[in-house]
Amino acid sequence: MIDMSMSYLGLQLAGPIVVSSTPLSDAVDNVRHMEDAGASAIVLSSLFEEQLALEANQLDDDLSRGTESFAEALDYLPDLNNYRMTHEVYLEHLRKAREAVKIPVLASLNGVTPGGWVRFAKEMEQAGASAIELNTYALATDKSLTSEHMENQLVALVSSVCSSVKIPVAVKLSQNFSSLPHLAARLEEVGAKGLVLFNRFYQPDFDIETLEVRPTLHFSTPAELLTRLHWTAILYGNVKADIAITGGVHSAEDVLKSVMAGGSVAMMVSALHIHGIDHIGRVLADVRYWLEKHEYASLGQARGCLSRRSAPDIAPFDRGNYIRTLNSYSLRQTVTAF
Repeated sequence: MIDMSMSYLGLQLAGPIVVSSTPLSDAVDNVRHMEDAGASAIVLSSLFEEQLALEANQLDDDLSRGTESFAEALDYLPDLNNYRMTHEVYLEHLRKAREAVKIPVLASLNGVTPGGWVRFAKEMEQAGASAIELNTYALATDKSLTSEHMENQLVALVSSVCSSVKIPVAVKLSQNFSSLPHLAARLEEVGAKGLVLFNRFYQPDFDIETLEVRPTLHFSTPAELLTRLHWTAILYGNVKADIAITGGVHSAEDVLKSVMAGGSVAMMVSALHIHGIDHIGRVLADVRYWLEKHEYASLGQARGCLSRRSAPDIAPFDRGNYIRTLNSYSLRQTVTAF
């Protein structure tokens, strides 16, 4: 019998597939279904600090200021008044989800200020969260904001949360940092137990007919996995924090690659929206088949075998791979007959 267990954030998990933050988990019946299908843990959808501030009427003035002269301004912001998960509803759902399943249930917090993150993280801990995932999204649109400022702000936020709760904290990062290994080490120093690579930011699209900027959402594809594998393989062994890969995990091959790069777990969302929650079970069956075929006793044996630390040739992870790839590509000339 293949041992599929993995460890993530100090939590002993029965398998490698974790359901990442998704509206699917807003229904307790779906949470039970995910456990039955083989999910080893579930990250609930994010609780947004902006929504909570609106509940306390703290952002009303900021959101409406100046709209008398430019009424379209509010169109670029989400209608948080209609957001599906209010503060108390979220915490109650977290409690019910924890009672409904035996697997760990992680809360997800998307915040912007130290005070907000700390306050809501404590409430999530009290509601029974097994761990907290900090869903970070900081966008530098002002030229006066340096990369050092942005990183220091993030580290300060993570530090404030980690020092205020006893449960493990993971940080969901974007890939847009100048030196990801350095930032990862700093986050680990202030208490982060896990890194989630990477956040999928939903970029707006332009409508050239109406001259509007519109929100768009596209499901991930396996092609997005490459960047995540690359950075996981580089970070594995350089930091002690566990690494979760999210974005582009659709198949057993994707799960195996994630673990071989050094990931503790592979997080899945888009594939569940496309194929249904039962897709988890099919993927796990394929993972077991591959491990048996290749005579592995456990999935843990494969962890990190394709990481930079384990590679006899580190060129694929460094600049050498860029040069090699370009040199190996030959453009075939085609003759067009007229």
